[in-house]
Amino acid sequence: MDWREHIWIDADRIHGTRIPVYVVLDNLAAGETRETILAQYPSLRPEHILAALAYAAELAHERVVPIPV
Repeated sequence: MDWREHIWIDADRIHGTRIPVYVVLDNLAAGETRETILAQYPSLRPEHILAALAYAAELAHERVVPIPV
């Protein structure tokens, strides 16, 4: 999955039906199903959810976030 086909990093493009990646990821992290997310945000398509996950995976490769013990 090449997330670049679906995700743009451009603050000027967040308007109208654009959904920020963090909204998709927050919903997934909260346990929402893909079906529920797609119903809540009708402009999203299933490939957008996969693109959000691919984007998050790439970010995880690039930096380490310390987890407190």
